[in-house]
Amino acid sequence: MNAGDTRRKPWIVGVSGASGTPYAASMLRALLAAGESVDLVVSRASRLTLLDETGISFRDAHWRDDLREWLARGADGKPDTFDADVSDVRYWAAGDLAAGPSSGSYATKGMLIVPASTACVAGVALGLSKDLLQRSASVTLKEGRRLVVCVRETPLNGQTLKHLVSLDEAGAIVLPASPAFYAGATHIQDLVDFVAGRVLDAAGVPHGLYRRWEGELGSGSGGGSGSRGD
Repeated sequence: MNAGDTRRKPWIVGVSGASGTPYAASMLRALLAAGESVDLVVSRASRLTLLDETGISFRDAHWRDDLREWLARGADGKPDTFDADVSDVRYWAAGDLAAGPSSGSYATKGMLIVPASTACVAGVALGLSKDLLQRSASVTLKEGRRLVVCVRETPLNGQTLKHLVSLDEAGAIVLPASPAFYAGATHIQDLVDFVAGRVLDAAGVPHGLYRRWEGELGSGSGGGSGSRGD
């Protein structure tokens, strides 16, 4: 970190190999729109998922261009749907175990894993630290920082459930990728934004990704959350 970065305190965003890359894209856009700094870790497995779900190849040497293209894509696959400023994103290769987030002395606000695969959940719960994503999560827990794990799998077997309980007991917030419909979703982007918004709620980051429940039945009918284009 150079002298100009001394006051920067980012959120670490880990993207694992589970299906659900639109969740990560929505959350990243909202984090950046809220003025938050981001340190991004994309696992090797997630690159295959991203390629399969969006057609985008995420390359270390061209990560900024690839990230910009990814964040511009809507959940329905349409390109150039959104515009995101990625100037305050710092990218760390998943194999770089000497990266900043691998140390507890590297100041961060916490870590958000979106989506989290069952393999990622197991690795973090067992403290394997096999790559930078898992190592960063272990550091986040040991330093008492906020860790949100957005698990995306169904059904869940007993072993994964035990791992999730272990993460909860260690202080992590376990947040399944479970879209809700009371916000008046009319588009796939609304459902994606709801999950991303709940992750940011758990992190304490303000956003306008979905319409909140206000105690009135029917208040969400007749329209979407209005998040598209934000």
